[in-house]
Amino acid sequence: MHPNPSFRQASPNRSIGFARERGFGTLATNGADGPLTAHVPFLLSEDGKRAELHLMRSNPIARASAVPTKAVITVTGPDSYISPDWYHVADQVPTWNYVAIRITGTLVPLPHDQLHALLDRLSTHFETQLLPKAPWHSDKMSDGVMDRMMRQILPYQFDVSDIDGTWKLGQNKQHDARLSAADHVAAYGIGQDTPTLCALMRGANTEIPE
Repeated sequence: MHPNPSFRQASPNRSIGFARERGFGTLATNGADGPLTAHVPFLLSEDGKRAELHLMRSNPIARASAVPTKAVITVTGPDSYISPDWYHVADQVPTWNYVAIRITGTLVPLPHDQLHALLDRLSTHFETQLLPKAPWHSDKMSDGVMDRMMRQILPYQFDVSDIDGTWKLGQNKQHDARLSAADHVAAYGIGQDTPTLCALMRGANTEIPE
């Protein structure tokens, strides 16, 4: 996470809400030969204390995590390169604005008989965001197919010890300079989901941390 405290003033609930809504991140653990990573969908509880996820049996993290294992999930949001010219202020340098959440905790293997319900909760979380489409549910699968597929998957709980967010939105710049940069992000931004980043930059100093 960025060390500048200007970018770490968002309330814990804001970071929890962002990570819960995004629901996708990079799981990382320490392996015998170095770091291991996997890209995973997850379901974070509303209080941010627990997440649910699954891994393929063949995933190196699954092979290395037969017992509770310290791990991190990083969640990235909108981002963009920021040109110093966009501030219309002298002596600025290039940078990158972004939102990122780090979830630290312990990856705990669960009994396999909990997998089906976990997958249903996970799919329901995302399917209900697709309304008015009727949500997909695993009971639509043909007899036996779901069971065969689940043999290759392992369920996990992620016990959260800390959630830390970086909201690097130009809070360290003068108000007019930040708004000018936000306008240029909207028009010329290089990154992901630049319209959302622009909106966040425009409201960067409006939140009162809890």
